[in-house]
Amino acid sequence: MNSAPDIESEVVSICRDLIRIPSVNYGEGKGDEKACAQYVVDSLIEVGIAAKIYESAPNRCNVIARIPGRDSSRGGLVVHGHLDVVPANADEWSVDPFAAEIRDEMIWGRGAVDMKNMDAMILAVVRDWARTGYQPERDIVLAFFADEEAGSSYGSRFMTSTHPEVFKGCTEAISEVGGFSVTVTGGKRLYFIESAQKGIHWMKLTARGRAGHGSMINNENPLTTITEAVAKLGRYEWPQRYTKTVKILFEKIAHATGKPLNPADLRPLLSEIGPTARMIGATLQNTANPTMLEAGYKENVIPATASAVIDGRFLPGYEDELNQTIREIIGPDIEIETITRDISLEVDFEGDLVDAMCGAIRAHDPDGIPVPYLMSGGTDNKALSEIGIVGYGFSPLRLPPDLDFMSLFHGVDERVPISGLHFGVKVLKEFLEKA
Repeated sequence: MNSAPDIESEVVSICRDLIRIPSVNYGEGKGDEKACAQYVVDSLIEVGIAAKIYESAPNRCNVIARIPGRDSSRGGLVVHGHLDVVPANADEWSVDPFAAEIRDEMIWGRGAVDMKNMDAMILAVVRDWARTGYQPERDIVLAFFADEEAGSSYGSRFMTSTHPEVFKGCTEAISEVGGFSVTVTGGKRLYFIESAQKGIHWMKLTARGRAGHGSMINNENPLTTITEAVAKLGRYEWPQRYTKTVKILFEKIAHATGKPLNPADLRPLLSEIGPTARMIGATLQNTANPTMLEAGYKENVIPATASAVIDGRFLPGYEDELNQTIREIIGPDIEIETITRDISLEVDFEGDLVDAMCGAIRAHDPDGIPVPYLMSGGTDNKALSEIGIVGYGFSPLRLPPDLDFMSLFHGVDERVPISGLHFGVKVLKEFLEKA
């Protein structure tokens, strides 16, 4: 009779299994999480945990399971991940992106950090509970969503709007992109816990003009109009705007590094956090990046219209400023059409749940310093917030000081350290048993 695997070896095995299932989301409704969802269901049922697939469209699958707690009168905790991954061009990779190869003591593959590592940690913890007969203090709802990489319409948005009953009694949630270590100047480790997210406003700008022959003078060329507007917008220097989360984070960075804190300009401290500065720098201001241009159909024809797509991201409390500034920069004659709009989030970094996260990190890294941070992107916590569930990013990983973690999200040669997974699954287990 085979003995049950230990939680550290099992998290590695599950993570590799999940990466080998290419649950790629191509956007525009084109994705397939079915095989991945079935793997999750089978993993849960194998240890006696009932789980159900909710299919929002053909092959777009979400998995929900509820583990009853000892005190179901307490607000339940949603522990969620997403099953989809972005595409990977194998020609650009050093390894097969769906082979889950182990190299340099890391698991390589699409989804290794975004976010099949956390999916694996969740499964490893609850499978361990089931085998040992452990019952958590509060109800735990496991949610594995589809479509997070393309707006969540077939995933968390579908579940909160169509099946909100599965989250009944839940008050809090945890998910991806938080609890990872950042080694600052001087060697101290800060663990970034996500407690805020920027909002999204993707928009299409359209200029209209006079079509004509390319050989003639045309002062109403919409291509000229749109490119001038896009250039102004792309080069605009947005004012610094510091939210409460950002202020706390930079106070912690200054204290950990012994460097001076200038409350009026936090940017000098970005150099203390290494490559993570690229993402954190984007949380000190609104951003509006041009990402697409479309115009014309023939070399010698001036088109009647030209358009551009802008990826706008706004800080909590600064959505109106983003929209008003863009309008001022591009002028009154260019049309603005909203493609996608999503809320920003910011919650307090305090309370029992936060204490449990911080305590779990310190239990396994006594020198670790938990800090809140504002994320430049977004997660499925946004959908849950709209049904009253307060969410944090907490998928713990202890990372090598020289690993450019943020570049691995959607990047080539995505990989996760095995030692980081071992650390993360133990911290997650500790947290869930104290939360």
